[in-house]
Amino acid sequence: MNARIALALALAALGLWTAAGFLPALIWSAILATTLWPLYTQFSKRLTSGPSTAAALVFTLIVALVLFTPMALAVYQIAEQGDVLVGWLKKAGESGIDVPDWLARLPVAAEGLQQWWRDNLSDPKAAAAWLKSVNMDDASTVLRTFGAQLLHRLFLLFFSLLGLFVLLRNGRLLASRFLETCDKLFGEAGEGLMEKMVDATRGTVNGTVLVAAGEGLLIGVGYLIAGVPNAIVFTILTTTLAMLPFGAWAAFSAAALILVSGGGSGFAAAGVFFWGAIVMFAGDHFVWPTLVGDSARLPFLLAFVGIFGGLAAFGLLGLFLGPVIMAALMVVWREWIFRPVVSDHEA
Repeated sequence: MNARIALALALAALGLWTAAGFLPALIWSAILATTLWPLYTQFSKRLTSGPSTAAALVFTLIVALVLFTPMALAVYQIAEQGDVLVGWLKKAGESGIDVPDWLARLPVAAEGLQQWWRDNLSDPKAAAAWLKSVNMDDASTVLRTFGAQLLHRLFLLFFSLLGLFVLLRNGRLLASRFLETCDKLFGEAGEGLMEKMVDATRGTVNGTVLVAAGEGLLIGVGYLIAGVPNAIVFTILTTTLAMLPFGAWAAFSAAALILVSGGGSGFAAAGVFFWGAIVMFAGDHFVWPTLVGDSARLPFLLAFVGIFGGLAAFGLLGLFLGPVIMAALMVVWREWIFRPVVSDHEA
């Protein structure tokens, strides 16, 4: 028995070491499959009268479309602005650029920014000298690194979708085998632990999506009132990026800058920024931990620590792993330690 346990542990460690590069993608697959399983079962009943290979394939393609569409939109917007930036830098080096009118309409630090612009960008010689101070070799290195990272992330996303398809196609079999394993290792308490972890995963993902949608719509109302150009596009981007740490902050900050640079009021732009900041602060620090805590049956403080501690420890993946770990900890504490054990004689 000791030899079997040692062999099993050694093989498990070797397997984890071998799959280390793919573990984040596999964890994302498991999170998506766990969260979307109830929706998938309803979808498969309408499509093929139950889970099947065809239903899993179609559902995975729909998930891929939902994930890729906002990312493609964001990349397109960034690429468009990149062309504008390149043209602007070329003009600055050749003839200099006058101080734009919108700079004077900024409610804060307008005079200092105008003076810096005159000293560095209005005069062609000063602009050329300033642009030379920017290390283009470092910039090209950053761009190459970014491109390599982007391709790597896209490959991991493709692998996550492949894993999602496999998990959906074989979901019932894998779930039963997993529960049998937990039952043999931990007894009936193991099945209860797995149920709580599933509930925590679904609650975290659903809470994140709901809060992001609410934040995006509220900030989008601010875009419409302030007159931000392409307010609908910015609302979609803000809603999507609200699921990422500081993503929505970048979206509504860019919207405020575009509003003031396009001739809008500086106070309207400031209103967009501060309204977005208020919505994000309230949503991320109060509404989100409350929703996730209720779904995962966690106290507010533990939900808060699980979410933001998970982000600090595991990155974006920790956004979902943190509450799941805390929920598992609470189950072990409540049911394994404090639940009275009934002996066979008493039973």
